[in-house]
Amino acid sequence: MNGHDGFDDGHQLPGQNRIPGPRGACDDLPPEAAPRPGTAGPAVTDPVVPSPGDTTRPSGGPPSHEVLKSLLGAWALAACSAAETQAVEEHLTECAPCAEEALRLRDAVGLLHPDESLDLNPLLRSRVLEGCLGKRPARIPVPGWAGPYDTEAARLDALLRDFGDSEWHTPVRLKWFEEERPQSRKTTVAGVIGHLMSVDGLVATALGLDDPLGPDAGTDPSRRTERFWNSTPYPTTRQVRGPWRQQGHTLVRTVSFAGRGVADLSVPYGETVLPLSDAFLERAFECWVHAWDIADAVDYPYEPPSGPHLNRMIDLAARLLPGALAERRRSGLAAPPRSLVAAGSPGRTLHLEIEGVGGGSWDIALDSPAAATSADHTVAEIALDGVEFCQLTAGRVTPDEAAAGQHGDREAIRDVLFAAASLSRL
Repeated sequence: MNGHDGFDDGHQLPGQNRIPGPRGACDDLPPEAAPRPGTAGPAVTDPVVPSPGDTTRPSGGPPSHEVLKSLLGAWALAACSAAETQAVEEHLTECAPCAEEALRLRDAVGLLHPDESLDLNPLLRSRVLEGCLGKRPARIPVPGWAGPYDTEAARLDALLRDFGDSEWHTPVRLKWFEEERPQSRKTTVAGVIGHLMSVDGLVATALGLDDPLGPDAGTDPSRRTERFWNSTPYPTTRQVRGPWRQQGHTLVRTVSFAGRGVADLSVPYGETVLPLSDAFLERAFECWVHAWDIADAVDYPYEPPSGPHLNRMIDLAARLLPGALAERRRSGLAAPPRSLVAAGSPGRTLHLEIEGVGGGSWDIALDSPAAATSADHTVAEIALDGVEFCQLTAGRVTPDEAAAGQHGDREAIRDVLFAAASLSRL
């Protein structure tokens, strides 16, 4: 018997298999270094246990299977040196068990992620909304003229969704322009939503729906708002969001099922009357402007409407300008007409050029809402950025603050800028 074989005295019985014993250290030696029979074997010393980073063997040959296997974890984490990486990868082409283990380790490493902030990406909400609005159309589509209101109400509701109780009581200052002076009124985020719901009730009444303020609330938007604010001795809370949003959904659903003729229904705003299609555009504009007010109060970014929707809002304001100019003239706040022409005949014209997203060109009749516009009768031109023009018509900037490019009749330019500001109201 020797130190590493089984029973072996040089005689093996026929038919018997040789049973190998445990391997000894000399089994790893090359044949020429193995001890010859009858000679003393190598001196027995304590075995050397290789460290994980040790890729060399005392004999100077390639690393052993055990050493390379111990390096698989470091290799999966890309923590090996260049020499170790090369040795491991060469071994993986020859050893199937190690190759399978390496794949499992690499998959496990792929599940590890660096530490990330728990705060949501501030652009996430806008991307989700953009994706939702780009989906396939509904089976019963929303009329095109109601689309801006549907979109702006949804954007405002998304802004409000994550507000805490304290944010609903954040002070918000509403601004408008009255006669020749800017006006303002302080309220809260909840108060702004109550204001929107109160004025939306005019559209609801025109459609035969319930008025949230009751049957005798009147048609003046400012008085309706004051009535809502004074209806309780306690400040308006976040509970107003549900009724406002439900009312908006009902308005859109009603006009979607009503058919084409509904667009021509009349909606009174005090002494002003708008067709339902224009009233929906006006409510979309109010949603955007007041969402802007709220976002500014809570220091949150808020983008303007999409180009096509913004263009429709600007178009509505441009169409209302001749009437607003005539109203100011009757009140003695604008210069008298230079010339009176028959209805439909060309008269003095101001050319309004709106630049940027949603922009376009509009011709404004100066002397009478019934007069026709004409390029040959143009006496002045105004150029304004689209968002700044909307700020002017919303009363957020004064006519003197509007950075307008001006050319031509100064009196006509001043009258039109002040008429644009007079479109605003509480």
